[in-house]
Amino acid sequence: MCYLAKGDVALSVAMTGVSTLLAPIVTPALVWLLAGKSVEVDITGMFLSIVQVVIMPIVLGFAVNHYFRQTTQRIVPLLPMFSTLSIAFIIGIIVAHNSASILACSLIVAVAVILHNILGLALGYGLSALTGSESPKRSAIAIEVGMQNSGLATSLAATHFAMFPMAAVPGAMFSVWHNFSGSIAAQIFRRQSEQKNK
Repeated sequence: MCYLAKGDVALSVAMTGVSTLLAPIVTPALVWLLAGKSVEVDITGMFLSIVQVVIMPIVLGFAVNHYFRQTTQRIVPLLPMFSTLSIAFIIGIIVAHNSASILACSLIVAVAVILHNILGLALGYGLSALTGSESPKRSAIAIEVGMQNSGLATSLAATHFAMFPMAAVPGAMFSVWHNFSGSIAAQIFRRQSEQKNK
């Protein structure tokens, strides 16, 4: 999304890297702080789940790239298409698996998901503008704040809050919504960047 928005991709990658490394510690801690008094939270289990879902694929990717560099360089041109198809496939699985719950959920959940995303994009862009950041940095920060790992959210909810069937619904809805809103935001940011460059 950041690349499509002509944002600062290096900043986006750096922010994603930091949040990815912090996720196994910060996510369970936040869930425990925000929901620990009303719901039992398995902090250790959640930590291990995040390591398996987020950290291990990155480590494997680095290892494959290091030991099979010639092969990986040949497939690099195919990766954007593969990534797009993979995201569509993952969204399809999440929505199909949660379709009954999505249809049964109230409008308030959909509104909360949409507001969460739009406010994240707006706050990321607005606050970075207030600090005097350049347009590419604003776009990168807005996308980093507004776009979330909904696949991880759905996986954690289904694994650690299985006693609450509706827990996975916001993540499943976000999977679909943020791809639409992110694409629209990327086009808006791209046009702003192109107009400033003229």
